[in-house]
Amino acid sequence: MGSNSNQLRSVAVQGAAVTGGAVRQFASGAGLLGRGLVLVLRSPRILGLGLLPALIVGILYAAALAALIAYVDDLSATVTWFADDWSTFYRDLTRVLAGVALIGLGGLFGVLTFTAVTLLIGDPFYEKISGLVEARYGGVPDEVEVSLGRSLARSLVDSLRLIGLSILFGIPLFLAGFIPVVGQTVVPVIGATIGGWLLAVELTGVPFQRRGQRLRHRRAALRGNRPLALGFGVAVFACFLIPLGAVLVMPAAVVGGTLLARRSLGLPIEITTVRSL
Repeated sequence: MGSNSNQLRSVAVQGAAVTGGAVRQFASGAGLLGRGLVLVLRSPRILGLGLLPALIVGILYAAALAALIAYVDDLSATVTWFADDWSTFYRDLTRVLAGVALIGLGGLFGVLTFTAVTLLIGDPFYEKISGLVEARYGGVPDEVEVSLGRSLARSLVDSLRLIGLSILFGIPLFLAGFIPVVGQTVVPVIGATIGGWLLAVELTGVPFQRRGQRLRHRRAALRGNRPLALGFGVAVFACFLIPLGAVLVMPAAVVGGTLLARRSLGLPIEITTVRSL
């Protein structure tokens, strides 16, 4: 009896330690975005480099979101054609849920594709920002020289893969959004988790390419630090949902993504070289 109690207590303590460690790692990952924000605010050079591509893409996406909201009633009626003959109450309820799901899905796709498109358009800018951050924290001894054309081609392929994954996950989430209560509570949490993971993968692309590593290497390294990666990605995802958040936070997200990549690869993220950004 006493032995069983001790075993149960030991398992409980180990479980609590694992959970506590995961929570600390998650918080530490979110803190990387905060560190990125501090560095950006202290460096007008990085702020200027990072804002221009994000601002251009942000204007285009804002127009697309406004169009979605303006026509959401018509779109809701189109995707719920099966409810045309239902009673007024249930038909209207279904279309309201469809409208909420459409806007939610549009927001999810917007956040994910915004990052991919902005990183693609601003590749030279974000390459420069990431390089400055790497130099500040010790550099990249095993750096691989990659031409601009090759870098853009790799970024395009990786971005298309990640956008494809966001669509793959987004469709089931859209359908689940029709479920009362669950669609408005559980589904957004799942969406933020998936979206956060995909953002973490996207924002660490440049540092991994600098080392000659591809998407599969990136995923493997981040999986080994999943709570850390999720903490960073979910924090970025939440900021991107705020109006103008994606534009203003993008430079800090690039800096934080570089720090996340270094941490995932076992490299220091404490200042080893005093160098102005």
